[in-house]
Amino acid sequence: MSDAPTRSTPRTTGPAQSGAGVGGPNGTSEADLSSTQADTTAGAGDDAGAGPGPDGNDTTPKIPGRSKVRPGDRIFQSLSSGSAVFISILIAAIGVFLVWRAVPALSRNEANFLTSREWVTVDIEHMSFGVLDLLQVTILVSLFALVLAMPVALGIAIFLTEYAPSWLKRPLAYVIDLLAAVPSVVYGLWGLLVFAPAIRPFALWLNENLGWFPLFATGSGSIIGGGTIFTAGIVLGVMILPVITAVTREVFVQTPTAQIEAALALGATRWEVVRTTVIPFGKSGYISGSMLGLGRALGETMALYLILRTTSEAFSWSLFDGGATIASKIALGYAEFNNNIQAGAYIAAGLVLFVLTFVVNAAARMVIAGKTKD
Repeated sequence: MSDAPTRSTPRTTGPAQSGAGVGGPNGTSEADLSSTQADTTAGAGDDAGAGPGPDGNDTTPKIPGRSKVRPGDRIFQSLSSGSAVFISILIAAIGVFLVWRAVPALSRNEANFLTSREWVTVDIEHMSFGVLDLLQVTILVSLFALVLAMPVALGIAIFLTEYAPSWLKRPLAYVIDLLAAVPSVVYGLWGLLVFAPAIRPFALWLNENLGWFPLFATGSGSIIGGGTIFTAGIVLGVMILPVITAVTREVFVQTPTAQIEAALALGATRWEVVRTTVIPFGKSGYISGSMLGLGRALGETMALYLILRTTSEAFSWSLFDGGATIASKIALGYAEFNNNIQAGAYIAAGLVLFVLTFVVNAAARMVIAGKTKD
């Protein structure tokens, strides 16, 4: 007899076996055994569905998903929901307060608040104030700062995540994050006393050689003095740079390693990996960080208060214009806050800034949602 293992052959049912089956213990057929086991299982299932057992305890099996909610979970859920509701109520309360305080001043305004360029609030009986120039200066200086900061922030984030050696990544990241901790008044003093004189030759060159372009045309500000949107925008760009860089860097770090390694395995260069894998993955974070930076720029006060020089001339959309942003105008008018009507004029300007910031954030959410779907 051979010692090789044998494979069990499948059972065949021929004409002679069709009625009896294979005998089991005590002559019981396999079919009878199967029937008995099925009946036993059904009976056990019926018994399992019963309620209390012989000892009085409930033997009903617990259904997953219907477990009792613990008190700690209820408390945490209530606190989380309460925080969300509180934030919503707080934002709504701020909006209601601004409207409530602005209405008395707007009712006495003899000019169109949204289209007028003048701001005369000395006589509360004949007030004439408008937010047009303030809004235009705010938008131009913020967009100029954003245009300067976005490409620099993108380059820094790519360098830190893909190119920088390990010994340089952490110290450089700390230095960039430290820029966000510098007080805005320090930025303002640096921009006014140090940066403006240093950038003066370049500003004069732009005005002399590119003055035909509206952005670099001679404006209402003094290029030599440095109190222009050009100087303020560059300083503001430095201020929002760490915000955009930090958010973009954190998103780029989350790029799946498998995708990067797959691109490298296909022969892609480091730049091709960045262009085809890292940037597409972190695009939504880059846009989100940019919008956060824009929100910071729109509300910046002290730095622009120190750098920009006010002017009575109309705004001409030149980087060499002077003027004031909405936030810096409110800071300039602090002496009038003792009178509720005069203060209401500045609160009305603050309401415009509040709505503008809300619109920018909402637009950013829509853009991010669209990029995520793509």
